[in-house]
Amino acid sequence: MRRWSPEWRDAFLYGISALFALCSLLFAGIPLYRQWAEMALGPYLGAAVLMAVVAWFVGRRAGARVDGADDTDRAGNLETSETPGAAALRRSRRHRRTARIAAFVIVLAGATVVPLTMEVIWRYEGNAALHVQPEVIVVERAGVRVDAGKNPYQVIDRNGHILIHQTAEPVYELYYPYLPGMVLFGFSSGSKVEARLTDARIQFLLFTVIVTVFALSRLRAPLEARFRTLEVLTVLPTAALPLATGGDDMPVVSLMLLGMVALQRRRPLLAGLALGAASSLKFTAWPLAVLALWGAWDLEGRRAVGRYVVGFLVVTVPVVVPFAVGNTSAFVDNVIRFPLGLAGAASPAASPLPGHLFVDAFPRLHVVYVLIVLAVGGIVLVRRLITRPPRDATDVCRLTGWVMLVGILLAPATRVGYLLYAVNLFVWAWMLRKAEDPAVRHGRSAVDDAGGAGRVQSASGIS
Repeated sequence: MRRWSPEWRDAFLYGISALFALCSLLFAGIPLYRQWAEMALGPYLGAAVLMAVVAWFVGRRAGARVDGADDTDRAGNLETSETPGAAALRRSRRHRRTARIAAFVIVLAGATVVPLTMEVIWRYEGNAALHVQPEVIVVERAGVRVDAGKNPYQVIDRNGHILIHQTAEPVYELYYPYLPGMVLFGFSSGSKVEARLTDARIQFLLFTVIVTVFALSRLRAPLEARFRTLEVLTVLPTAALPLATGGDDMPVVSLMLLGMVALQRRRPLLAGLALGAASSLKFTAWPLAVLALWGAWDLEGRRAVGRYVVGFLVVTVPVVVPFAVGNTSAFVDNVIRFPLGLAGAASPAASPLPGHLFVDAFPRLHVVYVLIVLAVGGIVLVRRLITRPPRDATDVCRLTGWVMLVGILLAPATRVGYLLYAVNLFVWAWMLRKAEDPAVRHGRSAVDDAGGAGRVQSASGIS
């Protein structure tokens, strides 16, 4: 795909997204996913056709498919020229950019915003269970409880087993498997504002878009790389589907992105604050937060682990510790035992991935399986960190992507949707590899490995 023009890449990504929506419409077992697919299929197809036509027309005009970087170089060389060829090239670039923005807006509205809006409306006009994922309800109830001065984690001890209070609701909806920071997105549910406006999915979407755009605006990387990252986090199925149906992972991912951008920009304190905020929402951010220790450097090429840790603790300690210490048994039962399938209640996160299939086939080996996976995985990771430790933000993203990919596949209770973490991390690794290292502008174009500094990336290729 490196030889393809950006327009052909757009057409390919939107076409694959349309295929995903079609498969979801035909085979998804969750009605809410089929509803999303029905609304998203048309916009994805339309955007794919639009970009394919634009790419074909541009290729025909140029006589062959050209790489987007070549176009950029040629335009830069001719930018001050007044020749007819230079003017035509500038018009062509402007028209192509307009077409790409139009396709992006089509899928943003048709695959993300409109499906979310309709699901929120239908939730309050009909059967709510058909138009919202359980995690949204769980977050909203937790926010209401905290707003009323109560603990979001509920627990009782019965015959030596920690069990949640039984009611007419599904048992799994009574667990709050997130860290305390997630209640922020549920606070508005207890207000007197119109119910439709307090749906947690709206808060998830707004927060994700704002943080993502801010993070990408702070990165000195090629526009094309940042645009791809924006697509993955807003309009492709990796974001559009979860945002329209549930969405609790998206604020976590956006804060993880901000943390990695800060790490790449050699701002260890800001990286710690961002990853600390992500880690106060869900444990899914912790693998990246821990491995980021190896990528913490300052502008002088010195290790800055201390500043990173300070930023991390400044956020996580006041948010997490009071709840963990105030009712430890409830906290452990909700955020650790329940996600691992050890709380005596079936989790709805049961995608047919290898880990879940094994535990389902051999239920008596559940605890043993979890311990073995943790032990073996921990040994392999420690060995990797000793022999080839990550040296910068790119390495951290790539290694964390593999850790989370393997962890999601082997987890006893998980969802296929959690793969969005690995997908985003691999995309960020590709983007950050192309980004300018600010240490270059501070007179440090090389790194002394013996001195313990991280790799400084070349600023070449910056648009």
